[in-house]
Amino acid sequence: MVNGSQPPAGETTDTTALEASATFRSLPAGLHEHLRPFFEGITEEVVQAIRKEIHEYHRPRDDTYSQVVHRGVEQALRGFLARMAEPDADWEEVKATYHRIGRGEADEGRSLDSFQAALRLGARITWRRVNALVDAEVLPRHVLATFGEALFLQLDEMAAATTVGYTEARLHAAGELQLRRTRLIDLLTDEAPASVEAITDLAHTARWTVPREFAVVAVDHDPVPDAARPILPPEFLGCFDAQPGVMVVPDPENPGTVRALGAVLKGLRAAVGPAVAPGEGARSLRWALDALALSRRGVLPGTGVVRCTDHLATLLLFRDEALVDAMVRRRLQPLDQVRSPQRKRLAETLLCWLQCGHNASEVAERLAVHPQTVRYRLRQLDEVFGEQLHDPAAQFEMQLALRALSLRPAG
Repeated sequence: MVNGSQPPAGETTDTTALEASATFRSLPAGLHEHLRPFFEGITEEVVQAIRKEIHEYHRPRDDTYSQVVHRGVEQALRGFLARMAEPDADWEEVKATYHRIGRGEADEGRSLDSFQAALRLGARITWRRVNALVDAEVLPRHVLATFGEALFLQLDEMAAATTVGYTEARLHAAGELQLRRTRLIDLLTDEAPASVEAITDLAHTARWTVPREFAVVAVDHDPVPDAARPILPPEFLGCFDAQPGVMVVPDPENPGTVRALGAVLKGLRAAVGPAVAPGEGARSLRWALDALALSRRGVLPGTGVVRCTDHLATLLLFRDEALVDAMVRRRLQPLDQVRSPQRKRLAETLLCWLQCGHNASEVAERLAVHPQTVRYRLRQLDEVFGEQLHDPAAQFEMQLALRALSLRPAG
């Protein structure tokens, strides 16, 4: 594992520490004292090589950062000598240092590739310098194998400690970012509109650009772990901690956004609210929730993505169903005196007649019946409704009431 990777799954850090301790105990006594005079020079050579060969660490004008690099190398080599002197000594302080370095790499926005390259470079230089000491007969040749094993075991431990710190920092940063984005969704969709300044400030910390307009999407999803939740593009905001989930989608009419939204919502039931300006998100969310509820009932399409702007009349009709029921009772009650099978046919014919502008021939074509049949039914409707059938205001309310009844699922 000389590439700085973590131990394989199942291999505990305790096992690695025991292995390292046994290796260090097998080194000749007093070897650390023979090496100590040379480690200052090795430290300088490693630091210079890292600055020269690892681009991310080349900051000639940043004395503080140069000191951090120097201190890290020096502490690693001093810790190595100390461990040679006392193989069972507690090495936790050095590991804690590399844990902090890992967090620092994450905070700097870098991957661990550069740091692991620096570790490998430092190990190579140290190994080369010790080989030179052996060639110069300053050290006995038989120490090389054990020294090399100890060197690379320590390299693995430093890399593992760094990876743990890096991962923790990345998870913490991701969690903090998601918290800010969730708060931003709440701010954008609150019934009490937030100020432009408040939205802009929170959006900046959430790494989100405030668009000219956006749509709110309500999403039915399974209560599954985060790993199985929809993966969103960075320009989408999303929170799936509750049912339904909520997304904020900038520039919803843009073709690229439409494609991305389709990919995100594939296989899910969702409703897209109307595009609104910042400060009006509550309305977009309200419509999306209404549309999603109607989709669950089968009033609107029950699968795929429903766009509120395609169903405005239906949303209006079902905004207050008690009011619709009152209109049904007021305008369609005369149909109650007709027997059930005939009542359904008359209601169907009446709605079609109203929608077709009173054109009996078009009604016949739509219903696939003979025009004479339509005229017969219209005479029956005239008998049932009387003058009401010829009142424009009554006709309008009849059409609304019949439309609402036709959209409701049977049963």
